[in-house]
Amino acid sequence: MSINLPLPLLGEMAIFVKVVETGSFSEAARQLGSSPSAVSRSISRLEKALATRLLQRTTRKLRLSDGGEEVFKRCQEMVSAAKSVMEISGQFTDEAEGLIRISVPKAVGRFVIHPHMPEFLRRFPKVDVELLLEDRQVDLIDDHVDLAIRITDRPPAGLVGRQLLTIDHMLCATPQYLAEHGIPTHPHDLLNHSCIYLGETPSDARWKFKQGTKSITVGVRGRYAANHTGVRLGAVLQHIGIGSLPYFTARHALEQGVIVQVLPDWTFLASYHGGAWLLHSPTRYMPPKLRVFIDYLVACLEKEPTLGKPGRGVDMAAYESPESEGLP
Repeated sequence: MSINLPLPLLGEMAIFVKVVETGSFSEAARQLGSSPSAVSRSISRLEKALATRLLQRTTRKLRLSDGGEEVFKRCQEMVSAAKSVMEISGQFTDEAEGLIRISVPKAVGRFVIHPHMPEFLRRFPKVDVELLLEDRQVDLIDDHVDLAIRITDRPPAGLVGRQLLTIDHMLCATPQYLAEHGIPTHPHDLLNHSCIYLGETPSDARWKFKQGTKSITVGVRGRYAANHTGVRLGAVLQHIGIGSLPYFTARHALEQGVIVQVLPDWTFLASYHGGAWLLHSPTRYMPPKLRVFIDYLVACLEKEPTLGKPGRGVDMAAYESPESEGLP
């Protein structure tokens, strides 16, 4: 085989990777801005040049052949290397530009991140932001996500980043509700109240409390459950009962006095707790668009300590998994 042969085929190799990743000629064509027939011809040229059948086609799906499995791995490495080259090229300019895709838990995205986005977009007119509000655990590479915010006590291995703040939870109710139903002075008093809880699993109705060395679990009841903190806040404001809320959701209503904290002498141990970590894949070359976004968000949250307990003051590489040790 001629040593010059791979060069004209680099495009076909990249198209092959896109077809395998999307599982469809038509979807690959859509993402590439091409047509299914053009994509099919590219795959045929690559198969002819390699003298190997890469894909097994059926009416329902595509499947890699035995030879295609190995070719796909190598082509995928080539595409990853090309992306690295583009990241390096971004270092040659100080101008931030391009799209940033950020995965954020729904409540954190709505109440903590979104309020700061309009100013960021004004400051950096060439940077676009796609805020993905989702509570699932995304894979940064497979889901094509640049940054992810996760609520955890320890970030997953293979990612680096910094803790933005600590998520605190509390119980809240309106003065009107408490005037009508009484003020709990002990967690066991909640048995006589309507409680508004997460409701995704049976354990969500088992509220845990701590005071000094004492720990108490109470099985609460109520007529309303909702798996979104904004909805639970709305229910609390409508005097439906005592709701569990993260502080960043409740703080404005607390400051205005329309709701009050219940059982303030007890620590409410919610399942949705831990540090809010801003995470990204380890890389030697951070694109300017990510660098300015991270710096901007960290600066904004440092000015708002009432969102929760402030995150520890650490550098961007403060957390490094064992797999990423040694990166500069």
